[in-house]
Amino acid sequence: MTIPYPDATPVGIVIATRNRCAALAEALSHLVALPERPRILVADNASTDDTRVMLARDFPQVQVLALPFNHGALARNHGARALDTPYVAFSDDDSWWAPGALTRAARLFEEHPRLGLIAARTLVGPTADPDPLNDVLAASPLGQAADLPGTQVLGFLACASVVRRNAYLDAGGFHRLLFFGGEETLLAYDMAARGWGVTHCPDVVAHHHPAPSPRTGRPVVQRRNELLTAWLRRPVPYALARTGALAAEARHDDHARQALRGTLARLPAALRARKPLPPHVERAARLLEGAAA
Repeated sequence: MTIPYPDATPVGIVIATRNRCAALAEALSHLVALPERPRILVADNASTDDTRVMLARDFPQVQVLALPFNHGALARNHGARALDTPYVAFSDDDSWWAPGALTRAARLFEEHPRLGLIAARTLVGPTADPDPLNDVLAASPLGQAADLPGTQVLGFLACASVVRRNAYLDAGGFHRLLFFGGEETLLAYDMAARGWGVTHCPDVVAHHHPAPSPRTGRPVVQRRNELLTAWLRRPVPYALARTGALAAEARHDDHARQALRGTLARLPAALRARKPLPPHVERAARLLEGAAA
């Protein structure tokens, strides 16, 4: 059921969460106070803490999608399908949007029909320090396109992104095989391959307050997903070279060993779902990697 918000922005917000009750409550306190009064949907990945009790008690205006098990990043796909807003902003349970950011995003989408995804400028922590990723995105060698705002990119931070809902669903959303961690690149590839623009627009601003210590196992999962993304979309020689490099590192690094094992366990599924990028997107990916190197 969609909750009606009179005079609401055409941008809805989807938050995927699991067992992060206190952080989620803080994020929601900022989001429900936004002047745009967005529809907010929390896709709860089968939390076992007090998340659902807290939501019913403290945020009755927020729509809750109670998932029966942990879907990881795919919870965002379920949330986007459950909303009927033309644009969807993603937040995590430790992030929120600056006042006015959603209005600006909606205007950019309306002015640029090919725009599929906005990678926002991210400010980190209580001191609102610029995320280093901002400069990386702004300096993208892909430059600007005449029919798109901002700088073209093939990467973004999920909790600081806004999508055109039909473009996101057209590209398939976040990929099932990756589950969670470093899942953004594959979505950017798939949207670009379908002809949608993916750009960094620094006048759309998100706030991110990550926990002081990283989540356990995140580096391993990110490396696994980088390699799976290569097998899913990049040329075979490229994927083989990346696999060989990780295998060499695995001889003396436990994180690399874990990432390699995780990749090999999922490799048959990746090969079945393999769909190489069209040449122009592959060239763009190579250009970005060359600039990073």
